[in-house]
Amino acid sequence: MKKWGDAVPPLDEFGRIRAWTEGRHNAEFLARTGVALGIGDDAAVLSERPGQEWLVSVDTMVEQVHFLNETMGESDIGYKALASNVSDIAAMGGVPRFALVSVSVPPSWDAERMKRLYDGLYECAERYHVAVIGGDTTSAPRDLVVSVTVIGTVEAGRAIRRSGAKPGQLVFLTGPTGLSAAGLHGLMRGRGQLDKVPPRLAQAHRRPTPSVKAGRLLLENGWASSLNDVSDGLASEAWEIAEASSVKLLLKEDWLPLSGELSAYARDHGLSPIDLVLFGGEDYVLLGTVDKRYESELKERFRQEGLPLFFIGEVEEGAPGVEMENAKGGLPKPIAKRGYNHFAEGTM
Repeated sequence: MKKWGDAVPPLDEFGRIRAWTEGRHNAEFLARTGVALGIGDDAAVLSERPGQEWLVSVDTMVEQVHFLNETMGESDIGYKALASNVSDIAAMGGVPRFALVSVSVPPSWDAERMKRLYDGLYECAERYHVAVIGGDTTSAPRDLVVSVTVIGTVEAGRAIRRSGAKPGQLVFLTGPTGLSAAGLHGLMRGRGQLDKVPPRLAQAHRRPTPSVKAGRLLLENGWASSLNDVSDGLASEAWEIAEASSVKLLLKEDWLPLSGELSAYARDHGLSPIDLVLFGGEDYVLLGTVDKRYESELKERFRQEGLPLFFIGEVEEGAPGVEMENAKGGLPKPIAKRGYNHFAEGTM
């Protein structure tokens, strides 16, 4: 049976690591990001910043579960693998700094395909000033597995948690949701042909944009009482805040951001735009809560910075849960605790 690496026997595990990573970060970049010793030894050596705490997040992407070759290019997979972890650091108001990357590579992924994956990963790393400092490489029997750990920092005692929402506060988003799910739908229908999908929707699925700058603004100004990133879907993340904070979130249907591309795509393909917004997932924008006294200040600052911001509901007293007020009036209806769940049936 052909094993991974048979096609290019001169490159062992360490040779491949060097081929994929060597020269990607220059010495000035590593020094600036706090790396005293990077890839090439048994462990990396990092510089700690006084008055800050570490944030650590790990996420794994599995071929056929998180991505399909028909819908994602190799560089997109690498980019998204890092971006999803960067978003977790942003959701705590932190700064992403370092990444560890582990890959399990099947025979179908030759050296050139893996190089393109690392091209995308390092493109994301450069964009968010993240130093890739190590990882691991193994073979796999069939499907590619990419696991990324991101290490960030945040001011000591100030990480924004999910558990701080209070009745009377507003619920906000730092960007629209549903775009990634619509993009995936279009890419699957069109067998990966980009000309079959509105560019903004395809881009949202392939190259998400973590809200790092928004997260920092929210922390530095003390605005957000709770924060979560939208990875598994708006409804699912809203439930997480509601349960962690022991409150009810009341979303307003006519406040939800519906982009023109999303609405048009949903209409043309018989989909519910509201379902895409609530249950789609993988948008990697931030969902949070804020005191009403900060509403005007928050709006103005985000406008000045060119960042999107949408108020989508309110926090109320009551049993933990999520409800939505219909645009046409009537009693609020419960929103299912549903989103992307790897171990549940019927997920999107």
